[in-house]
Amino acid sequence: MRVCIDMQAAVTQRAGIGRYATELVPRLAVQAADSLSLFYFDFLRQAAAPHAPNAEIRTARWCPGRVVEKAWLMFGWPPFNFFSGQADVFHFPNFLLPPLSRGRSVVTIHDTAFLRMPETVETRNLHFLRTRIAETIRRADAIIAVSDFTASEIKELLHADPAKVHAIHSGISPDFRAPPDDVIATVSRRRGLDRPYILTVGTLEPRKNIPFLIDVFEKMPDFDGLLVIAGSPGWKYGPILDRIKTSTRATDIRHVEHLSDDELRAVYAGADLFMFPSLYEGFGFPPLEAMACGTPVLASAGGALREVLGDGAVIMEEYDAESWAARAVGALRNAELAEAGRRLVSRYTWEETARKTWQVYETVAKLGG
Repeated sequence: MRVCIDMQAAVTQRAGIGRYATELVPRLAVQAADSLSLFYFDFLRQAAAPHAPNAEIRTARWCPGRVVEKAWLMFGWPPFNFFSGQADVFHFPNFLLPPLSRGRSVVTIHDTAFLRMPETVETRNLHFLRTRIAETIRRADAIIAVSDFTASEIKELLHADPAKVHAIHSGISPDFRAPPDDVIATVSRRRGLDRPYILTVGTLEPRKNIPFLIDVFEKMPDFDGLLVIAGSPGWKYGPILDRIKTSTRATDIRHVEHLSDDELRAVYAGADLFMFPSLYEGFGFPPLEAMACGTPVLASAGGALREVLGDGAVIMEEYDAESWAARAVGALRNAELAEAGRRLVSRYTWEETARKTWQVYETVAKLGG
């Protein structure tokens, strides 16, 4: 069985879907016995090659991927395997299934915010997903959902055949663990984190609900520390930056960008509390990463968060700033809560994700074609 994985997201996105593909593939390659191919468009050799043991790297350097994607959207042509070469099973980790001339197909869907909360999704992406998703659901031989919640949403909102939908949790890399204290201190000085701090991590976009978090922070006057917002500007980030500037505690808020993975781990580990008031998540990497670094977590129940975070976090059902502030005070540097998070996050391994994903490949390969 030859498997080809579309790695375009892995070479163009660092977080989210890119992290999913980057972490999953090396674990799959261990099981693949030289039967795994990785494909991406590398026009003018601009992309950093993904790495996995035993995997064959296939690229198309003569054509920009964006041009091909537009042709897929407008004409349903040319087939993906015209560029990638042949395989028995093709895995597309980024929501949508391009045209295929032969072979079986697996697609990963990470959330259904574009249907459940369309007002939180960038207009261009919203149109692209809504235009293509029904065909993807119909044509895919298997659909991987990154949580039980997302699987149920796919079946309810997209009317997918339940037999094709497989709920497989994503993992958390073992690299996410607290670095030594001197490393944490060095990163804190470098990033201007000169007082105890509450942390949130995520792209600055409406779905992350950062203005609400600022409301909560303003209702914690006895916490003489910082609110650190770590993430790159995203869709509609302007009003979020304005809210930071107009906060009654604006001088206590730090927005940090462009953290390396090493810095991110140190920033997680140095926080007194990680807060995550997201409106909707299909899985939720940041709170799990915080847990892995030994930081207590207070989060919303948005989307899959209650399922994924379980008893490892304080879960808030409502978006009431007073209630959040009161619970946050009790969660600051709470060792018992931090230990509960460590225990929970140990369940999420990429090795297990890869094992179950490979089983899906084997299932669809038996369909022939």
